[in-house]
Amino acid sequence: MSKRKASVGERGAEAGGAPNGGKAQHEGSIRVRKMRDYVEIQFTSSLVEKPRMHAFGLNEPLSKFFESVREDLKDAQLEIELECVVGETSSVVSAHIVHAYAWGAGSSRMLRLGDATYEVSVTGERGAMSDVQLTPRKRHLADAPRPRATKYIFVTGGVVSGIGKGVTASSIGMLVKAAGYRVTAIKIDPYINMDAGTMSPFEHGEVFVLDDGGEADLDLGNYERFMDLNLSRDNNITTGKIYQSVLDRERKGDFLGKTVQVVPHITNTIQEWIERVAHSPQDGKRGAPDVCVVELGGTVGDIESMPFIEAVRQFQWKVGRQNVAFFHVSLVPVVGAVGEEKTKPTQHSVQSLRALGISPDFLVCRSTRPLDEKTKEKLANFCHVPEEQCVGMHDVSNIYRVPLLLEEQGILDCLLDKLELERHSTTVLPEWRSLAALVDSLSVPVKIAVVGKYTSLGDAYLSVTKSLMHASYACERKLVINWIEASELEKEMETSDATKYLAAWELLRRSDGILVPGGFGDRGVEGKVLAAQYARENGVPYFGICLGFQVAVIEFARTVLGWKDAHSAEFDEHTKHPVVMYMPEISKTVMGGTMRLGARRCILRSNKCLAARLYGGVTSIDERHRHRYEVNPQYVAQFNQAGFEFVGQDIEGERMEVFELSKHRYFVGCQYHPEFKSRPGKPSALFHGLLLAASNQPLP
Repeated sequence: MSKRKASVGERGAEAGGAPNGGKAQHEGSIRVRKMRDYVEIQFTSSLVEKPRMHAFGLNEPLSKFFESVREDLKDAQLEIELECVVGETSSVVSAHIVHAYAWGAGSSRMLRLGDATYEVSVTGERGAMSDVQLTPRKRHLADAPRPRATKYIFVTGGVVSGIGKGVTASSIGMLVKAAGYRVTAIKIDPYINMDAGTMSPFEHGEVFVLDDGGEADLDLGNYERFMDLNLSRDNNITTGKIYQSVLDRERKGDFLGKTVQVVPHITNTIQEWIERVAHSPQDGKRGAPDVCVVELGGTVGDIESMPFIEAVRQFQWKVGRQNVAFFHVSLVPVVGAVGEEKTKPTQHSVQSLRALGISPDFLVCRSTRPLDEKTKEKLANFCHVPEEQCVGMHDVSNIYRVPLLLEEQGILDCLLDKLELERHSTTVLPEWRSLAALVDSLSVPVKIAVVGKYTSLGDAYLSVTKSLMHASYACERKLVINWIEASELEKEMETSDATKYLAAWELLRRSDGILVPGGFGDRGVEGKVLAAQYARENGVPYFGICLGFQVAVIEFARTVLGWKDAHSAEFDEHTKHPVVMYMPEISKTVMGGTMRLGARRCILRSNKCLAARLYGGVTSIDERHRHRYEVNPQYVAQFNQAGFEFVGQDIEGERMEVFELSKHRYFVGCQYHPEFKSRPGKPSALFHGLLLAASNQPLP
């Protein structure tokens, strides 16, 4: 659609501007004040009644400001250009450039609104904006006063891995948010992989998929659930990403012939990455976050972590020590019959960290029981940490009590004092306390069988587990998960190990609902098909995700449509009925990052179908995907005619996204992964439906 140029001139004449050669004369100015992490832009014009004030994060594009001006002038088609004048030459600044670079020094700026031109004045943080009394029409900043500089909280770990750094970082972020500040989070993984996409779940737990298609460490799922964020691939830093970035720049000649070294080139890249991502909003609001929580994976002393430790050591002085807080999570084991708490492992861990130039401000001590006061006193004395900033984090009844446990020990007030922040009243903590109390109070069980191939490692299905929990809270039921290894349901297992076979089927039959999650590879596929068949034929609520969606299609094709050899091309390339096929645009040689990944739009065909009712009546939803195979569209008509209805498709109508089985209480599957967007208090719709059906509660 073309944009008009005449509207401002016309509007100026209506506003009383004197004509001059057919063009109106306008009075006004654009004043920009660049703060540390955002810009304030004051727009004064004879075309508007009062000066307008806007604020944008440094990483937001210039186009956001243009949209606000069009809104001010009530002219959606107005052409706007920012012109940069250097000496006798000028050029138009791209609307896609971010504010950090749009208002550079050493040149003048002119803003053209249609036929009108306004001079732009740019000042620094201390510069005066205007003598006029402003009445802002819209402010994009948070209601709570913003800190003058972005604050950084670094979380390191010692003694052993898997100690709870991710939950600690998530809890700290949630507490800072409860104090009225906007937060974001970064996870640093020192492994050389580019991302977690090609890792086995047995190696590293589940792969958490982000809106932009990033395949990340499962800790980013904890961050999103605790802090209610939608993070991006850049929020997960790996050694592979850092080295690739540096090597790409070296090949371009960006280092001007210098010898490329770990210090300063690798460490500088790490610091630049942290600072850039810390200024990118991930909560759906405009402007940079106030606080960034950074978790460093692994344990202190790991050789692969050394460049990151050194980068963080330098970073604390770059941004100002008053803007940085260090948390160190360590283990305090209880040894011997008398149950003595041993502090030496933590002492040595802190000693190693301090030798590398980082002195922790807070100690979080993991243990099976509450920490003795004498132990805290001893740790504080030997680790050079104030006693009130040495806290225990013992095992609790549910994960939502972890941030409450930290807050009860005064950690939030100490942290805010360290970062020179004020505490503001919000509803976050009261809501969190209510959630923790609800979880502990649930007593009526609902049993869900999870039929998968990675059931020996709970972290492999972490988001599925959390989503089931969120749905059970909404249904006020105590979740009991019956983990079933899919291969143990297969006929071959009856011959090789009859005890496991019978136990697996008995567990399946005693379940109130069945969930088959995603996965790769052919091991256990026939067991998943049998689970889907059992659920369909016996009226048991069933929910299939990704591969679970596909095995239900295979089972229906074989049993109801009569195509005995029906299969997925992933497992049988020569089947005569490939009801699931390889997506033609996906690479078959490059594995990493080549799947259909990230948030994609799904269109539900009617607001009366069960899926739409569960989603609150909407027919357009965005969910995250991670797959290479899809339902073969040439068979869709036969399925629909038989009552196996594909009620959700992609925006082109080519890919099947959601099915429902008519005349069944709850037999639903989806190609996408709804578990990645489930939150406490906001359960995923299809998980909620499964739990409602499994607990015999009314469906919408």
